[in-house]
This record gives sequence, structure tokens and C-alpha cells, in this order.
Amino acid sequence: MISYSTKGAIMYYNCLVNIPKNTGKISRNKRGKTTYIEYTYAREYLPEKKYNVARRTTIGKADPDHPGMMFPNPNFEKFFPDVEIPAEGTAAEPVNESRSSCIRIGAFSVVRRIIEDYKLAEHLKRWDDRGKGLLLDLAAYSVIAESNVAQHFPDYAYNHPLMTPQNKIYSDSTISRFIREIDDNDRVDFLNSWNATHDKNEKIYVSYDSTNKNCKAGDIEMAEYGHPKNDVGAPIINYSIAYDMTNEKPLLYESYPGSIVDVSQLKYMLEKIRGYGYRKIGFILDRGYFSKANIQFMDSCDYDFVMMVKGRASFVHSLIMEHMGEFESKRACSIKAYRTYGMTVKAKLYADDDTDRYFHIYYKAKKQASERARLEADLDRMEAEMDKIKGREYKLPKRYEHYFKLTYHKDKFYGYEEREDVIERELQLCGYFAIVTSEKMTASKALNLYKSRDISEKLFGSDKTFLGNRSFRVASSQAAEAKIFIQFIALIIRARIYTLLRKRKAEMPGKPNYLSVPSALKELEKIELIRQPNGNYKLDHAVTATQKVILGAFGLDEEWIKAQARQIGKDIQNAAMPEKQKDDDEDAENEEY
Repeated sequence: MISYSTKGAIMYYNCLVNIPKNTGKISRNKRGKTTYIEYTYAREYLPEKKYNVARRTTIGKADPDHPGMMFPNPNFEKFFPDVEIPAEGTAAEPVNESRSSCIRIGAFSVVRRIIEDYKLAEHLKRWDDRGKGLLLDLAAYSVIAESNVAQHFPDYAYNHPLMTPQNKIYSDSTISRFIREIDDNDRVDFLNSWNATHDKNEKIYVSYDSTNKNCKAGDIEMAEYGHPKNDVGAPIINYSIAYDMTNEKPLLYESYPGSIVDVSQLKYMLEKIRGYGYRKIGFILDRGYFSKANIQFMDSCDYDFVMMVKGRASFVHSLIMEHMGEFESKRACSIKAYRTYGMTVKAKLYADDDTDRYFHIYYKAKKQASERARLEADLDRMEAEMDKIKGREYKLPKRYEHYFKLTYHKDKFYGYEEREDVIERELQLCGYFAIVTSEKMTASKALNLYKSRDISEKLFGSDKTFLGNRSFRVASSQAAEAKIFIQFIALIIRARIYTLLRKRKAEMPGKPNYLSVPSALKELEKIELIRQPNGNYKLDHAVTATQKVILGAFGLDEEWIKAQARQIGKDIQNAAMPEKQKDDDEDAENEEY
């Protein structure tokens, strides 16, 4: 039963609602001490006066004690039938229209749960609650929105919960300033604290890999021309990550100038890892890190290694040729998981090596077919290219000289002849590859360990593809270092998501596609809160079967997400107003954080 207060012929309900935000249709008419809220429901053109006249009606009167609220009357119900009128003597909660009426909570809740499980906020010891929240929000934004553009963060924050106190949205200029204030001490303290939690007595295998980023703007000290995988003619910054394969989490990262080659940087990373107190450790390395100096340094640190070696290298080639035909079809040598055959032999790694190493030689029929087809296609392409330039002044690349005897006369190219011995040797080696280990193990274990590098390689793939981190667009070295730091925290989160989804997918028949990281996050983003007429937020619909499976991968269920929805709804309803961007703010740079 709704009671009324009256003024003349108009009756007002004894409750409060939000004054509508219909721009151009809502007006205020102050008479005496009372302000009446009027609604323009039509406009009538008067031919004799040649102008429009607004037709208005009073829909309520403002409450001086609650700005933005009013006492409605029956006219309000007529023109705003979708707004629920509260019970007698109550007031609708003020609606925070600075936030979307649709808040996406699914992916955010999972990311926040991982942050809590890893206690990442506790490792950010140099920050206050505002700084911790903003930093973790930026990392969560990278994972969920697959972007790192600072100016787009407020758009993400508009329809997502946040970890900042009172869910406050900060302007892009504040975010830019915050990023530039992250210094070396902040980064070092986090890495020290993060690595202090790991058991140093546990034997772990670490995958070490590196990548590079194009740098397109700003005066960045580390940005130098080097040897990028995809050369776009821009200076680059290198950075690498050490990933704990045993516990499936990133341990640390480092950045270094673009002109430094990866093979020479490994020693410095090993020294850092040693400084963190890791002793019982083995490294899983790509062939690009193979060098005598790196092997000797790992030996001096008493570190084990699992390393791919180039099958066409002379010492590996001789081992393969020596044992060719001994294992390729023996069932005892079969590694079924990879449809590969392998055997292990002991040998020296280099001429003055004083330690026997374990060489694991492998053969895969499918790999042989593809490599042979690729080699034949390359030879055909080179021959076609050489036929076109006969009789012309042209210097062919050295790769051509490897496969062909080239004939020149006075700088003109006249002909070619196949180096049959070279081509036949490489055809024989197709399908073969080798891994060398310092520790005695089976060929199957060595291959499994090396294949586990796929996780760290996918980390770099996600860093560039899914985290929007293919290139830097920053204005200073400090901002570049800060961006790498935030992306490392984002990779910690995404690596955990990937690991748990991968395990869940392996348990399920059919290997559903929605258990990939991008698909799972998109599905979780569909778990939404919808703002009700009274300002409260409630789940839009029940959790779907697919969403339950995804939540189950993280040990969560429908009741958990419902509890999150209730709490997040209250937090958003009481969120602080967003920080306003100043038009003349010099710090509002168009940079990726």
C-alpha cells in the first residue's frame, strides 16, 4: 500500500526515486521552496506564432535532503512504467550511472581468485592499497581485454569490477603517471619476494626462452637494432623469461638491449637464478643457446640441462649416421605419445669435453616426409630463380652456394650444378633430430622434458597475440620497463589459467575448444550483472553448463560465482565516482602502458 502526500490536485508518493536523466526532456521548476521535476512529453507547433511549444507535466518534486532524488507522482508511473516504485517510506538507492548497467564479472572473478591464491598483492610490498589495486587491475585488463593501451583502460573499467579501493576508476593520465613512477626498486622487490616463496631444495626444470619487441616511439635506451624474428625495420628490446616447468609458473624475467644476441645473454640469467638461491635445477633450452661457453658455465654451477642440438651440425650428423638403421622401427624404441622412435648414446659434446653427455637421437616418419618435401620445394624454387637470371650481373646469397656450384664470369651469372653429396646427406637427415642432456635419462624422458617447453613458448605467443604486446609505444625507458613488469604479472596469471584449462581439457572426452584461454575468458565474460530499477545489481541469468565446466577447471562452482555476484553488486553500487580527465592535462599521453 502506497501512501500519498498531496499538494492541490497532485498526489505524491511517500518514497524516493532517482530523477530521470532524459537529456532535453527533464526540467526543474522552482516555486517557493519546492523544486518540481517536469517532463516534456510533446512539442506542439503554433502556426500563428511560428514556433514550437513544449507540453510538460509534473512527475515529481525534488527532495532537498537527497540530491538527485525526488518524490514521484502518478504521472511518473505513466511516462516511466519500467521504473519500480519502492514501498512506502523507503527510497530507491541512488544509481551510480558512472558505471555500466551491465557489469561483466566472470573472467574478473577467476583472475582475482588466482591473484589471491598466489598472494600477488603481498609481493607488492612497496605499494599502498591504491597502487596495488591499480597495478593488478592493469594486469587483469591485459589478460581479460587482451590489450595494454592505457587510454582504453577506463572503457574496460566502465563495465568490469576493479581491485582499487571503492572500485574507483582512474583517468588515463593518472594511469600514465602511475606507470612512469614504477622504478627498478619496485620491480626488484617483487621478484625477490616472488622467488622467496619457492622451495629451493626441490629439483625443478626451468625453461628459458627469449623474444623481442619492436619499439616504435620514444627515446628508449634499450631499443637498438638487432636480429628480430620478424624484422619490420624498427629498433627492438629483448626480454626473456625463466619458467618453472615443475610447478608451472614463471619465475623471473629480464630485459636487455636489442643488439645483444640470446646465446650471450644466457650466462647473466643463470647468475641471477643462482642469486635467488636455486641450486637443484635443470634448464631446458632451445638450440639457439648452444655454445661451449654456456655449457661450461652450467657445468661450473652444477646445473643440469636438456638442450636441442642442430641435426645438421657435424658432430650430431656423425652420431646419427653411425646409428642410422638401429632403432627407427624397433618397438622398444617407440615413444607413442609423439609417434617417434628414439635411442640414447654417450659421447663428448666437444673435442676437449671432460664429461660424457647423453645424446638422444630421434626419428619421426611424418617429420621426414614434411622435411623432404620442403627441401625439394626449396631446391626447385632456387633453380627457377637461377634460370631467370642467367647472363645477368647478379650475386646470389650464400645459401645457394651451399646446394649448388655456381658459375660466374665477370660478375655475370652463367650457370649452376647441384652439389649432390650435400643434398643427399641432408635428405638422409630428414626426420632426424637430437637432444643432449647432462643427466642420465631415457630418450622418452628427454623428449617429454623438451616438449614441455611448449608452455613457455605459448607464453610468448600469448604475450604478443593475446596480451596486445607485439610492440612498444611508450615515451620513455621507465615506461618501457614498467610495461614489461606489468606484462610479467599478467603472464603469471595467464599461465595459471592456461595450465588449469589444459589439465581439465585432458580429462574430458572430445577435447572441447572452449577450454582454450581466449575461448574460456570470452565465455566467462558472459556472466554479467544487470542493474535493476532500484539500483541493485543481480545476475542476468543462470550459469550455463559450459560456464560450469570452465569454473570447475579452477575448482570453483555455481554457488561460488553467485556469492561473488552478490558482493560485487554491492561494491559497484557503492563505488566511488570516477576520476575526471582534465582537458589540459599534459600527462595524458597516447601510450601503451
